[in-house]
Amino acid sequence: MFQKNGALMELSTFLIQLVLILISARVCGELAAYFNAPSVIGELLAGVIIGPSILGLVEMNATIQILAQIGIILLLFEVGIETDIAHLTSAGMKSLVVAVGGVVLPFIFSFVISYYLFDFTLLPSLFIASTLTATSIGITLRVFQDLKKQNSKESHIIIGAAVIDDIIGIVLLAMLYEFSSSGQIYLWGTLRVLIFIMLFFLISPILAKLISFIIKRWDEKCEIPGLITTSVVSLILFFAWVAHAVGAPELLGGFAAGLALSRHFYFPLVPFLRETKKFSLHIEETMKPIVHLFTPIFFVSIGLSLNFTDVNWSSTFIWLLTGWLLIAAIFGKLLSSFFLKGESRLMKLIIGTAMIPRGEVSLIFANIGLTAGVLKNDLYTSLILVIAITTLVAPFVLRWLYSFEKPDLIPKLKKK
Repeated sequence: MFQKNGALMELSTFLIQLVLILISARVCGELAAYFNAPSVIGELLAGVIIGPSILGLVEMNATIQILAQIGIILLLFEVGIETDIAHLTSAGMKSLVVAVGGVVLPFIFSFVISYYLFDFTLLPSLFIASTLTATSIGITLRVFQDLKKQNSKESHIIIGAAVIDDIIGIVLLAMLYEFSSSGQIYLWGTLRVLIFIMLFFLISPILAKLISFIIKRWDEKCEIPGLITTSVVSLILFFAWVAHAVGAPELLGGFAAGLALSRHFYFPLVPFLRETKKFSLHIEETMKPIVHLFTPIFFVSIGLSLNFTDVNWSSTFIWLLTGWLLIAAIFGKLLSSFFLKGESRLMKLIIGTAMIPRGEVSLIFANIGLTAGVLKNDLYTSLILVIAITTLVAPFVLRWLYSFEKPDLIPKLKKK
């Protein structure tokens, strides 16, 4: 009886927390848009306001974390289904340049600062450097959607770079976790993860096309409403599970599913697997309400994960470390785009700025380091501040940079 009452109380608590998350995300997002700021900033600030940093109404927990992960998976699905595979492929080498530069430069800069300037030992320095290599692609993509730039050339370069960035990040995390627990790195384990990820990207489009062909035929005969929504969401979550099983981030499963269902992606030797434009658009339109329901939870969850009450604001050491790491975090990503050839200086600045936001992946790195005892509280605090600043500032800078291109192309963000 007591257990049942306790479960009901937990349910009621979660329900009101979910109400607060959804309503605050909408209100703050609308306010941000009203003041001509990216709506994602409003959603991030909503998490800071209702979270432990200010009001303390909602705390991050496992259930909210799961809903947030579903949100980012669905967001990447939407990005995938809207992506032109030909443009994405053509940006391949440029994406690789941006991704590799965007991992190597921040890693070197932050490692040198940690190991040589602040005299941290090897393992904490490696954790700090690895934490600052990750890019939060979800935040950048939401800004691009708000600016109607999701199908631009620079967007495809950034999407490709973010996919490679995530794969490198997972490999780094696996190597660091092994090193922190055993003091050794097993190259075969790392290579196996890479092989599984490559196989996933080769097989998943074929499997998704086959399943979508079945869904299409089933939908033509089905008399019960909701088949597309149920089937496509199940397909996305299945691909996310498979991605995790092979060692890749779950969000890449959502992206692969969306890319395969895109009207721009088909197999020339198997014409019956090519969706009609009408069917692909139908899937896209049907999924939009689901995507718009879950994605704000993800952005609010980032704000919830930041607890500014734990920061010792009077500590000179924290501010010095944060300042130096912020320089490494920003310029490491920004300079990576200047290795590109054939792009204007403005476009290089836009691409570099789009790679600056840290977020969920960096928070995972930092939390693992803290839990493993590798990072002390002051180091962890500095990393959280760097993640928060890069996450909040980059969308404003992106919007400002686009104003130098063609101001009339940037819509007034009165509504999402």
